[in-house]
Amino acid sequence: MWDYNDKVMEHFLSPKNVGEVENPDAVGEVGNVSCGDALKLTLKIDDEGKITDAKFKTFGCASAIASSSVLTELVIGKTMDEAAQITNKDIVDALGELPEEKMHCSVMGMEALQAAIANYKGEAPPDDACDHEGRIVCTCFGVTDVKIREIAKENNLKTAEEITHYCKAGGGCGGCLDDIQSILDGLWREDSQSDASDSGSMSIVKKVMLIQEVLDKEIKPLLEQDGGGIELVDVSGDVVKVRLQGRCAVCPTSHVTMRHTVQEKLREFVLPTLEVEEVK
Repeated sequence: MWDYNDKVMEHFLSPKNVGEVENPDAVGEVGNVSCGDALKLTLKIDDEGKITDAKFKTFGCASAIASSSVLTELVIGKTMDEAAQITNKDIVDALGELPEEKMHCSVMGMEALQAAIANYKGEAPPDDACDHEGRIVCTCFGVTDVKIREIAKENNLKTAEEITHYCKAGGGCGGCLDDIQSILDGLWREDSQSDASDSGSMSIVKKVMLIQEVLDKEIKPLLEQDGGGIELVDVSGDVVKVRLQGRCAVCPTSHVTMRHTVQEKLREFVLPTLEVEEVK
């Protein structure tokens, strides 16, 4: 049983705006019943381009129903341009939270809205464009590399497991998980290299924030597996001073950890010119 908050349970047990708008001006359909989730969003739009009514039909879990329900509340009263700015994060914020494993339900809501807006404008749905441009990575759920990169960038996702939570890719047979991770590694490597090319203008504040983020998300979890830890002490130019903690601090091969774990990770995700020094 998932641990849902009161807001999610409210929208699940008493969903708002269920059904279909009569003679809708915009229709967005995403998902597939055979994959376990599907959503149809219909909108009524006045002459000024404002959404006056929104209804949904969904096939899915409590999170899918709650996400769809709160989405209709978010869009009613907004212009189409304003609605186009709504993201899956806005849906989650409106609900308070969702279990990490159910984040794909909020993404489905966002994609249904995007499809409805495209339908209103007479354009091809965003997903159709992705299917033509991208390579199918997850054959179980039909997810392309384009969609994986897009979702990763929007939500700052770094692991294949996180991608599965947000769009189900890799959640079937699991045969594409290594491919997904390779796509993510390449994506963030390109991003860090882009930052590196502009390193001359990178402020010290931004550099310190990026270094701390990599330490927290990429390096600490690895060291903690062996009972160790790491603390950022100082950043001076391209020199990063850190202090190893726990077992790592007394390990006779700590210099190997510094060079092949700490320094390589910081060079990969922050700047390729960084040098790491250990402070005792």
